[in-house]
Parts: sequence; C-alpha cells; structure tokens
Amino acid sequence: MNSNNLALKFRPKTLEEFCGQKHLVNANSAFTKLLKSKSIPHSIFFGPAGVGKTTLARIIANELELPFYELDATSLKVEEFRKIFLNYKNALAKPLIFIDEVHRLSKTQQEVLLLPMENKQALIIGASTENPYHTLSSGIRSRSMLFEFQELSAKDMEEILEKVQKEISFTIDEDAKNYLISSSAGDSRSLLNLLEFALKVDVHVRLEVLKSLRPNALKDGVSSLDTHYDLISAMIKSVRGSDVDAGIYYLARLIDGGESADFIARRLVILASEDIGNANPNALVIANSCLQTVSLIGFPEARIILAQTLIYLACSPKSNSSYKAINQALHYVQEENALKIPSYLTQKDSKNYKYPHDFGGYVKQRYIQKDLQFYQSSKVGFEKTLDEWLSKIKS
Repeated sequence: MNSNNLALKFRPKTLEEFCGQKHLVNANSAFTKLLKSKSIPHSIFFGPAGVGKTTLARIIANELELPFYELDATSLKVEEFRKIFLNYKNALAKPLIFIDEVHRLSKTQQEVLLLPMENKQALIIGASTENPYHTLSSGIRSRSMLFEFQELSAKDMEEILEKVQKEISFTIDEDAKNYLISSSAGDSRSLLNLLEFALKVDVHVRLEVLKSLRPNALKDGVSSLDTHYDLISAMIKSVRGSDVDAGIYYLARLIDGGESADFIARRLVILASEDIGNANPNALVIANSCLQTVSLIGFPEARIILAQTLIYLACSPKSNSSYKAINQALHYVQEENALKIPSYLTQKDSKNYKYPHDFGGYVKQRYIQKDLQFYQSSKVGFEKTLDEWLSKIKS
C-alpha cells in the first residue's frame, strides 16, 4: 500500500471528479456553461486554502486544451510574463497563466498584465485567500470575473475520504474519521496530508495517532475570508461599544491567527477618526503613533502597542460627528447642483473679503450660497469644549 503524495494522487482531473464548490460547477451554473462553451474569461478565484482553486484552473486548461503555466506571485518576476507572451505571440492557442497568491503581485506587476489581458494574449486566472476587492487594482478587477470559493463542507470532505478508501486499503475508527474531517477546517489538502502520514504509522487509523500528528484543529485564521473580516469587524465593534475585554479578545485572535500588525493598526486609525473623532482628538494621534511604531518593530512586541492603543480607544468618549458630516456633504455634492462660490472668496476678487483677524478673530460673513448644516456636534467629550469655543468666537 502506497500512501505517498495523496494530495497530488487524488487531485481531480475533470469537472465531474471535482469535489465541492457546487455553486460554481453544477451543470446549470454560469461558470460551467462558460467552460463548456470554451468562453472562460480572465478570472480571480478567491477563498480559503485547500478548496480547489488551483485544481479548477488545471481542469480548465485540460478542458480547453491550453498550455498551462503555474506561477507563484511571491517569487514572480515581470520578465516571466513577458517571456510567455512572446513565446505565444503568433500561436493560435494562447496559454493559461495561473498565478497563485495573486494578491501579492506588486502594482508594477499588475500593470504589466493589463494590456495582455485586454488583448487576450493569454487567459489569466489568479488565486487568492484574500478578498480581491481589497487587494487587487481596479484595472485587474475590471478585466476579470471574480469567483468566490467556499470552505469545503463536512460532506465534501467525507466524499474525498471515501474516494481515497476505494483506491487505498485502510481502516479508520469513527472518532478518528470525525477528527480527521473536523480538524482539517474545510481544507482538503490538509485532510489528505494528515491521512498520508497517519497511514505511514499504521493502516488502521486511530484518533490518538491523528492527535499526535495534529494536536489541535487547524485555525480558520486570517486566510479564511469569513474569519478575516468577521474577526476584525468584531474587534472594531467591541471597541466602538467600549468593551475593552471583548476588543482585547478579538485582537488576540487576530494576532494568533497570523494577521499583520500593520493591518490591525490601520483599522484602529480609522476607528479613532470615525468613532471617536473630536470627542477625544488625541485618539487619532495615539492610533497613528501605533501604526508607525508597529511597522518598525513588528511582532511579538507589536502586540503590546496594539493592546495599549485598543484599550485607550475603547475607553475614549465616542462620536461619529465627523464621519456623518463628510458623508452627508458628499451625498449633497453628488445629488445637487454645484453652488457658486461667493466672488470675494476667490483669488480674483479678494478685495471684498473680510479678513477675520482684522476684526479681532471673527466677523460675520457668508461663505456659501445656501444655509447648509452637515455637522452636528455630539456634545460629548472634547466636542462639547469645541461647541463652547465656537459659541464664544461667534458671540
């Protein structure tokens, strides 16, 4: 019995063998119809690891009988693209270029792809564990169809396990089977790798052997789209709700899952302005200092700065007055006709402009054609002080 390279040995080669992603590959889906009509567009496959993104790209290449190039964005050089395009310049069958970790392409690398994609010099398929709406340029997205891959269900994983058992003779206890499936967190590659090494120990798979090889279930971590955005959302909402301990818990989950310190800090900077604002202006200073600091020192020490900042923000008075004001102003600008600027506010007619400092710091003067109000003070924290200042200035 040979259990070597189970992940490669049992990789599906046809659409019929493909497991999971029923929303993409069922007979009536738009994707399947495009494939059968040989009309697959440039595509971005995004979703968790081990759910079939690379496998489906290979199946497409086989179905369309296209030369297949598998590239990794983490070590890719622009010249590799150009060399492939040059080799197939006059060929009738253009190649399928599959780019794993496509979200790691630099801005320059993405720009190099735009014209070849436009001119159909190759079929480009990228795979990513990150949301392309946040990681890829608008140029790449506008030239591609975006297909979301979902975590494999327990039923999908059991189906894969049954296929292996039909070809390889082994037995497995029920509790071991349940652990093998549940601990793999919807990642077929993880399931097959764990099974492969368990079979090297014994052809009868037991729970204790699996747990000795994988003591804990795989974290769904930040590479899972749902967890990535759900965790950061929960952290932000906890801080907004002034729940320090909940915020610290979700921060710990993000750090433990491998999230970058920079990403967490950027979200805290946004929160400091959106949810605290001028109720405590120092919050933005603290958050920005956190962003600059963690980018210099990194983990593990960055965890302390992030925690300190999060606690400060959670304990600060809250106001979204600035957030609401700019949103309302933008809505007005987009929906209404532009208001004419009073002539004395322009460069051409400044002689009629009343310079406030000539009047002790304030003089009544119309600055806009209509009486508009976008900003409404929350009267919380330092915003209350700003209200008092403004009232004194105008009186």
